[in-house]
Amino acid sequence: MERIEKSIEVRCPVRTVYNQWTQFEEFPKFMTGVKEVRQLDDTHQRWRAEIWGKDKEWDAEIVEQVPDQRIAWRSTTPDAPNAGTVRFESLGPDSTRVNLTMEYEPQGAIEKAGDAIGVMSGRVEKTVKQFKEYIESRGAESGAWRGEVRGGQKTS
Repeated sequence: MERIEKSIEVRCPVRTVYNQWTQFEEFPKFMTGVKEVRQLDDTHQRWRAEIWGKDKEWDAEIVEQVPDQRIAWRSTTPDAPNAGTVRFESLGPDSTRVNLTMEYEPQGAIEKAGDAIGVMSGRVEKTVKQFKEYIESRGAESGAWRGEVRGGQKTS
């Protein structure tokens, strides 16, 4: 598995930043290549994206979610292996650091070649920058889900 880590400071309170990140269906507004995310239930989503010129679909599940602290996920579709964690760190009343760690397995020659020249790393960096612009320009979250998930099970 390949690993990418990106971090960015956002000029919004941690609660606002976290709440917006829980709005998965809005990811196509700031996540390059993502065409659609459908929230199936509190812990499952179906993703549709263009990756290296090919349309891909996969399912993902939230395995851990702690409000204002972290969200961890993994794919459940064998032909699109990926997992990751996004952590939220309050830097003060109006500032939050977002730390995104993602692991993925390039599939096929085109994805492996793209990975070798840093295409995915660049895409993830662009995503965190566009998320920052998206939430800062809004000034408020578009919604929130404040439940907790442990071991893939909703606990509250």
